[in-house]
Amino acid sequence: MSSLSALNGPRIKVGARDGQAYETIGVNRLTPLIGAEISGVSLGGPISNRQMDEIHRALAEHLVIFFRDQHMSQEQHLDFGRQFGELHLHPAAPHEPGHPELMIIKADENSVRANGEGWHSDVSCDLEPPMGSILYIRECPPDGGDTLFASMYGAYDALSDRMKAYLEGLTAEHSGEHVYRGMFAKEGVADKASYPRAEHPVIRTHPVTGRKALYVNRGFTTRILGVPRDESDGILAWLYQHMENPLFQCRFRWKPNSVAFWDNRCAQHRAMWDYWPNRRYGNRVTVKGERPV
Repeated sequence: MSSLSALNGPRIKVGARDGQAYETIGVNRLTPLIGAEISGVSLGGPISNRQMDEIHRALAEHLVIFFRDQHMSQEQHLDFGRQFGELHLHPAAPHEPGHPELMIIKADENSVRANGEGWHSDVSCDLEPPMGSILYIRECPPDGGDTLFASMYGAYDALSDRMKAYLEGLTAEHSGEHVYRGMFAKEGVADKASYPRAEHPVIRTHPVTGRKALYVNRGFTTRILGVPRDESDGILAWLYQHMENPLFQCRFRWKPNSVAFWDNRCAQHRAMWDYWPNRRYGNRVTVKGERPV
């Protein structure tokens, strides 16, 4: 099934424009497949058109990009997100007062859970799932709290040709019901009558890069449609194990005032909650996306 040896061959593409120099920002790659730290830009200050173009390019090439030592107000955080599109409203999570687009990311000694503990792509249960998420962490625990990111381009490219042929054209159901109902009750958020549900292709084509990526995840995907339930369960279990291979991953160690910006269309992530009872606090701005094809 898996062709992990393909990681050293032509199936794994680092990026269509890989190798071209950046002129206005610094880009330090974390791994060959995913992740880069960006320097030379202040997200809370004026950003030139050329810098913004290169940030767009870095996100497309590296799937997730990181910024250190940033100082943004809530309004500046929202404004930066709007440079990439209309902002998305989370269907369940608590938000900052007066800013429904500004999701609260918090865990402390009173928490029973932390945001994003399992592998997922944000709100993939929406009919038009988010394009990207911009997480700004102001407070960090002294140790732990890393976030892992995985390339779904890499996971797709490493599949055997037979598995690619099997998955091509299949559709999967994504549901928010089992994820969100009761999740934020401790934060005072009442449940809604219903939560989003959508059907998306198992393999999606990125609208910017044109590359194919796996688009199922442990968090929201409930079944593959058009095949028996036991077959769906078996294929999904194998795909999840395959996608979570460390060869496709990078790991980000947070420091106060750091920012991570990831592309939900081609990357999944998992937050490590290994710092209880310490506190972690920040905000996430999410950019609307399009219906997967």
